[in-house]
Amino acid sequence: MNLINLISVIPMGLVPVFAFTFSSHSGQFAAVKPFTLPKYTGQWFEIARMDFRFERNLTHVTANYSLNKNGTVKVVNRGYDTVKKVWKQAVGKAKFAGSKDEARLKVSFFGPFYGAYNVIALDKDYKYALVAGSSVKYLWILSRETTVPEDIRQKYLRIAADLGFKTSDLLWTLQEPKQE
Repeated sequence: MNLINLISVIPMGLVPVFAFTFSSHSGQFAAVKPFTLPKYTGQWFEIARMDFRFERNLTHVTANYSLNKNGTVKVVNRGYDTVKKVWKQAVGKAKFAGSKDEARLKVSFFGPFYGAYNVIALDKDYKYALVAGSSVKYLWILSRETTVPEDIRQKYLRIAADLGFKTSDLLWTLQEPKQE
């Protein structure tokens, strides 16, 4: 929802999701290790995000990750703009920022510029993820389903708050069925 400092993930991540900050690929947040990228690929629904201009007014946000032949990850972030009444999509790529068994990636939607995408919490079945960018301005809660159980929600909110995120600023993404 989305691999987006992201741009800044997303994690969408449109980042996972459409944002981009021009900062380093931060190691500020500990990323999940061990991490298995093929298990992480597929569709994720954005459950919540910190607001930023590239995702403003978007609902029904998803991120889809697939492996490219060259070892990078194709990132497709998508959401519905409730003001313009159109679907928006961003296509980018992600790659590991370090070790391939650590969920610390970098994502690009704009040529040579990359943003941090750090999976900082992930359940053992790869159904729910908490993703951070390079600072406390970028955070996403992602799920394989359009909702998350309350215990996962509370756990991820605690983790984020302990890391300095202002969780009261999270926007909860509308995911009820949307007709195309």
